[in-house]
Amino acid sequence: MGLMDRIKENARKQNMRIVLPEGYEERNIRAADIAIEEGLAQIILIGDPVQIAANSARLGLRNIAKARIVDPKSHEKKEQYIDLMVELRKSKGLTREQAACLIEDPLYLGVMMIKSGDADGEVSGADHATGDVLRPAFQFVKTAPGISVVSGAFIMILPQKEYGEEGVLIFADGAVHPNPTDRELAEIAVATAHTARAIAGFEPKIAMLSFSTKGSAKHELVDKVISATRIAKEMAPDLLIDGELQADAALVEAIGVKKAPGSSIAGHANVLVFPNLECGNIAYKLVQRLANAEAIGPILQGMAAPINDLSRGCSVNDIVCMIAITSNQAAGKRS
Repeated sequence: MGLMDRIKENARKQNMRIVLPEGYEERNIRAADIAIEEGLAQIILIGDPVQIAANSARLGLRNIAKARIVDPKSHEKKEQYIDLMVELRKSKGLTREQAACLIEDPLYLGVMMIKSGDADGEVSGADHATGDVLRPAFQFVKTAPGISVVSGAFIMILPQKEYGEEGVLIFADGAVHPNPTDRELAEIAVATAHTARAIAGFEPKIAMLSFSTKGSAKHELVDKVISATRIAKEMAPDLLIDGELQADAALVEAIGVKKAPGSSIAGHANVLVFPNLECGNIAYKLVQRLANAEAIGPILQGMAAPINDLSRGCSVNDIVCMIAITSNQAAGKRS
């Protein structure tokens, strides 16, 4: 069974409530129909019920009737959500009139359902920019305790089984934060460990990457990684983590033994934390193209509840897979 099959299998067991704010959009409706048929989650679609029913009939979909449909203009918890929005943002000057307008925006309604405990996670972005998806999430769901930064992880599935966890590696951050501080880099490492456990299903062995291994080079950029490694160990003493390590020392046992003798991570890493977004984004795309690796993601991590942002060019299958991933993240938050 492949990794994505295992992710889906676990999603079926968890039966999480996943909200799709873009319920009017065709790819979302098709993905919802498949997710319901496969039993990946309890699906909540936000949108005009009449429009959703018409689109479902036009597309010949059979399962949308099993979804919960929430009309952003009129639903039983609208006033309750408005009250909560005002309470949470009163220090920022949010008025009831402003909240009443915002709650009719499906992206705000989706996060308020999560904040109120009426949904476990969200998948959106097929029809919205990343900033539009994340803004309400930052305002109302916020980041997880002890984490101040949101990051994006990619699960890389390589044909070469000798690397990582039988060919599976997790790269972070490849999507969100351009130049993290040492503290933020440590938080990214800790958040990625949660992703490894909740989604990939293995115990993380984290390499904090640099162009130096154990003092082979001296530079302020190396110092940042060394400091981040120390902070991460203080934040999560149970984690298997080491740095600073060069990529070959992290991945190849013979090189790891030579460059970092005594390290439990060198040569055995399955999670690679890159020093900045530039490195992480370039690396995942190079590995994807040159090593013929499958890249799953980005998976947003660091939020108090799972909220995942899709590419606007995503396929129906991309949305289905992200529903399964978000279900696994939500289950991981409960454990």
